Amino acid sequence: MGFTFKKDWWKFLGLALIMYSVIVGLMMKVPDLDMIHQSIRNLFYHVVMWFSMMVMFIIGLVASIRYLSSFDMKFDRLASQAVNVGLFYGMLGIVTGMEWANFTWGTPWTNDPQLNGAAVTILAYFAYLVLRSSLDEDHKRARIASVYNIFAFALLVVFIGILPRIANNSLHPAAGGNASTMASLDTSLRIVFYPAIIGWILLGCWIIQLRLRIADIRNRLMERGIQS
Repeated sequence: MGFTFKKDWWKFLGLALIMYSVIVGLMMKVPDLDMIHQSIRNLFYHVVMWFSMMVMFIIGLVASIRYLSSFDMKFDRLASQAVNVGLFYGMLGIVTGMEWANFTWGTPWTNDPQLNGAAVTILAYFAYLVLRSSLDEDHKRARIASVYNIFAFALLVVFIGILPRIANNSLHPAAGGNASTMASLDTSLRIVFYPAIIGWILLGCWIIQLRLRIADIRNRLMERGIQS
């Protein structure tokens, strides 16, 4: 089965938007802001990774809820792959964020509530993968993992969405009283920032689809091996 534009247009769109955001993000003229200066370009990569991670984890959350309401294993498989891709984006977000922090604050890691919250959240989702690998029976693994996935997303909301915004010592925008928010973005940044988010989310969905197909092929091969 090859690519057809009619069926796979969203994949081409995702790749095109990523290429656009990378090329234009590096070449465009950006506002010269205090402290961050040219590093504001990392907005198109670091912040985009976190937005994309959130969407992947939301897909996983919805899939886990769907599994618990139907006990259909396809939703458990979808949740697992969405978490895997979300963790990939999360790690990219941490790496790009550490580089940005090193330039802006003089150290790759500070005692910042949002940084610490991100670390706790990533560890919680890695624990989800460890939990899945420790259980052998399919439906038992799916049930326990689905409940834990809901718990992990609740931690994400608390540690990334709530605590940094009520803290008084956060250096991140829109946290701890910092007045610099996404709403104050320059228009020239928005025309790259938003397409980048869409592009990376579409790529993440494509990766999930590929991983599901690979897992399905692997399961079929194992079944044939057992039957033979």
